[in-house]
Amino acid sequence: MDNHVKEPLNWNDFNKVEMRIGTIISAELFKEAKKPAYKLFIDFGEFGIRKTSAQITKLYQPNDLIDKQIIAVTNFSPKQIANIMSECLLLGGVGDDNEITIIQPERPVKNGTRIG
Repeated sequence: MDNHVKEPLNWNDFNKVEMRIGTIISAELFKEAKKPAYKLFIDFGEFGIRKTSAQITKLYQPNDLIDKQIIAVTNFSPKQIANIMSECLLLGGVGDDNEITIIQPERPVKNGTRIG
């Protein structure tokens, strides 16, 4: 567990990070990934459908993820992960056993809504 405070961000740095609400529309086991993961397709409304890989297999099954709203960083450069190009980063909290709990809104929100 990382208990160290990182270098502080200024407001301009924070504003560069685009976090948006999306809804998972497809989830399947990512067999080609080195570590257990799922391939996710996430609908961000007017910002389109984006794919990513998420190491969330300890707490979630693919069918449980469909229609779940999540928060993701949508303005990272695309990153090749095995045979897919990841286009966003799902946000979650890392627990004691490295299990990841998805961060999600407490009530339904329009897909594409910016967090800030």
